[in-house]
Amino acid sequence: MNADEINALPYRPCVGMMICNRDGNIFAGQRIDSQLDAWQMPQGGVEKGEEPRDAALRELEEETGIPADAVEILAETADWIPYDLPHYLVPKLWNGRYRGQKQRWFLMRFLGEDRQINIETEIPEFNRWCWLPPEELLSRIVPFKRDTYERVIREFQQQIA
Repeated sequence: MNADEINALPYRPCVGMMICNRDGNIFAGQRIDSQLDAWQMPQGGVEKGEEPRDAALRELEEETGIPADAVEILAETADWIPYDLPHYLVPKLWNGRYRGQKQRWFLMRFLGEDRQINIETEIPEFNRWCWLPPEELLSRIVPFKRDTYERVIREFQQQIA
């Protein structure tokens, strides 16, 4: 695919979850499909007819094992936040149908215990996880998502701590 073809593609609707613990640290998972240091917050697609909030709670459990009753939703981004994939990835992901994702982010306070987190899910996304302070999270994120993460952290900054 050339650049013009990629730029003409739509964004995939997606949700992202910033899960913070009582100490103000944020959940991050190392992607299972990457040999590189590729950490991210949980995220996933919005199914047809699904509300973003419902998608966020579904994806939360699918990716982390955390049930909806173990979190409190504190905030939601005001707008969808898009990001573009590097062009070499576009044909490899989602059958080349999307140029990237537009994401609605939810800030969630984790009310449970760490033992409730189980990344060994039916379709695992992560092979490791940890709690990170926001500034360290940014240093571990793949470069093409860094601007998105900076924006999300900035928007939720007041509610994190």
